[in-house]
Amino acid sequence: MKRIGITLKENYPQGEETRKALTDWLRKKDKEVFFVGPRNQNAPPASLDLLIVLGGDGTFLSAARQVEGRSIPILGVNLGSLGFLTEVPLDELYISLERIFEHGFREDARQTLKSVVTRDGTDYPQPTVLNDVTIHKGALSKLIHLEITINGQFVTAIRADGLILSSPTGSTGYSLSSGGPIVHPAVDAILLTPISPHMLTNRPIVVPSASAIHVVLKTEGEGPVAMFDGQEIFPLLCNDRVKVTAAEKRLRMILSPERSYYQVLRQKLKWGEF
Repeated sequence: MKRIGITLKENYPQGEETRKALTDWLRKKDKEVFFVGPRNQNAPPASLDLLIVLGGDGTFLSAARQVEGRSIPILGVNLGSLGFLTEVPLDELYISLERIFEHGFREDARQTLKSVVTRDGTDYPQPTVLNDVTIHKGALSKLIHLEITINGQFVTAIRADGLILSSPTGSTGYSLSSGGPIVHPAVDAILLTPISPHMLTNRPIVVPSASAIHVVLKTEGEGPVAMFDGQEIFPLLCNDRVKVTAAEKRLRMILSPERSYYQVLRQKLKWGEF
């Protein structure tokens, strides 16, 4: 493992100090260091052996899109408080890297989602996401009307603030705050979670990852949008169709050597505290 990339959260107060310390440490280990900017700036080299993400889940999601389709493992280092994707705290960074360089690492091949927006017969491919694709009412003050079809079979029509289509990794994100279940990342599935539905009987549903999900917007007027990992936006019009499926490539996510998935859940969600 020779070529190491570093992505740093934007506007982090101690960012440059942290990055310089890490860079000096890596170079003393005879590593080549590359700085990878967030939001598609300074894209990582194709031959990168490891990408270290210093930040929170938002920084991690941005970095994940930059390595889309490439077999580059990512180590997430948490610079804040809450972070399901950035498992390693900053004070464990160097110990974790020592173990990775000397003994290898445990990794998860995380499922990702791809999507296409179809308008008047024209397809508009969208970014591959690690967490979720969200169809939201946006600036509209009223609920939007969505029709959902899975594998060619009509499922339901809903009126809601929107709909979240998430991967198991994304089940602890926006979907969770909207009442969706937590799904272990080893489960191959796609979650559909309505956002503030008009009918309380519109509940979240989990379907196999092999499913092809089509969601059609049936609401007139400007305002509704499709959001990709909460960072990129595509404005939607009436009768636009959003197709979401599992992507062929998975993301190589390095796991913390110090804690299990359930330990992360307990820590981040403060389970067992009274």
